Amino acid sequence: MRTNIGSFLAKRARLDPAKVGLVFEGREITYAEWNAQANRVANACVGLGVRPGDRVGLLMGNSPAFLDCFFGLAKIGAIIVPLNWRLAAPEIAVVAGDAEISTLVYGPEHTAAVEAMLDDVSIPTRIAVGDHVPGDHVPGDHVHGDHVRDGDHSYEALLAESASEEPTIHGGEDDPIVIMFTAGTTGRAKGAVLTHNNLFYDSCTVTFSLDWRRGDRVLVALPLFHIGALIYAVINIHVGATTVLMESFDPAGFLTTIQGQQINSFLAVPAMLNFMLQVPTIEEADVSSVRWALCGTAPVPVPLIEAWANRGIAIQQVYGLTECTGGAAVLASERALEKAGSTGLPMFHTDIRIVDQQGDDVAPDEVGEIIISGPHVMVEYWRDPVSTTATLEDGWLRTGDLGRFDDEGYLYVVERKKDMIISGGENIYPAEVENVLAAMPNIAEVTVIGVPDPEWGEAVCVVARPTEGHTLTLDEVVAYCQGKLGRYKLPRKLIITDQPLPRSPTGKVLKRVLRDEASPATT
Repeated sequence: MRTNIGSFLAKRARLDPAKVGLVFEGREITYAEWNAQANRVANACVGLGVRPGDRVGLLMGNSPAFLDCFFGLAKIGAIIVPLNWRLAAPEIAVVAGDAEISTLVYGPEHTAAVEAMLDDVSIPTRIAVGDHVPGDHVPGDHVHGDHVRDGDHSYEALLAESASEEPTIHGGEDDPIVIMFTAGTTGRAKGAVLTHNNLFYDSCTVTFSLDWRRGDRVLVALPLFHIGALIYAVINIHVGATTVLMESFDPAGFLTTIQGQQINSFLAVPAMLNFMLQVPTIEEADVSSVRWALCGTAPVPVPLIEAWANRGIAIQQVYGLTECTGGAAVLASERALEKAGSTGLPMFHTDIRIVDQQGDDVAPDEVGEIIISGPHVMVEYWRDPVSTTATLEDGWLRTGDLGRFDDEGYLYVVERKKDMIISGGENIYPAEVENVLAAMPNIAEVTVIGVPDPEWGEAVCVVARPTEGHTLTLDEVVAYCQGKLGRYKLPRKLIITDQPLPRSPTGKVLKRVLRDEASPATT
């Protein structure tokens, strides 16, 4: 029998049909109910012509429908493309076009973005969640401008007419299941192609490395278009735990959910931990049910680790990338304070090395590039052989991150991928913002760096030299970027200089110099 991630849900439904598998906004969904709904999605999509290998985009917030689609589509061998709804419509259209999405399932809040996208990219079949079709026309027809557009369908209407029996299973093991697009250093997103086996082995490497138990209640509030959140649902089904899903992160609501749902573990980013500590009722919050919590995407400040330790929760730092299906190294809770600043040891099915420029291992405490090997490492970047060759070498994933091992083999991440900004847990590459600002009038030179921010960890900071005789304000920069970039990528700070930007002999802007000088000069 071939490993198919969609079949995980069917197997869990047979083993624990009455067990609650998913909780959303107080509604409890058993594994049997969840699997039946995923089957309806699968059978409906087959009826619409979705075939193994077809790319299906998901543009919606955290919801049962997202997970129903993911597991249902996985059963029939489709390749799921989760779309970052925080992007601007033109950015989403680029990703959809690169993946050649043939079917799109989207939430009602994204109707306007879909309308805008369809001016730039062809998506033959569109399924609107929320018991509606854009323009309130019948499924199959949609008035767009002065003509009728075919291909629109209502999600609820399709599922009402679809069978809940198991579909014929297609795909599995080394077949792709998902393409996760990540921002590229050139400003263009790259699609990490992950297989059924990648997700299977990541589930294994994480659960065999952590105290993840059958019957746990696990809180997920990060967006499901992130592999770090999506893999949680896979793991919970694999081990027989319950996924408690929040539509979006809300500090007070997160704490209330921990107490009300008796949460045993959760995943967070440093900004989330910081925001929860600022909730006025934090001292009264009962978080005693939590055995452990993972925190990733950026190093966790030691004071933050200590603040949560004082509340009985050991923050376990985790290191990973989309390209390795999320998990690579984790710090055990019992050493969270002792090894504060470390991201721990390689996970069970993961090997990590620190190498120099020649690819040779460096000694303990020496800094080098972090490279990762394991059965959860992606197979390629979608239709990008150049980037694939540069990133995958002799079975190892070159992360571009710099790190070191201590004398006990614990990993410390010294510096993130070159120039990347992590703001509120979201990866932002300066080139994306620079590409937009390059066309802004009255700017002679411009670059983008990350600067420390007390709330978000880092903020997007623009360093600009206006053309002679012109001025520039932060409001003007933000206004120019709106609609061209996702809101979380908009600049928050601006540095104006009348001097040429510092550059290397090869003409590259010396961003390290700018970062060192930035904080006291930002506005």
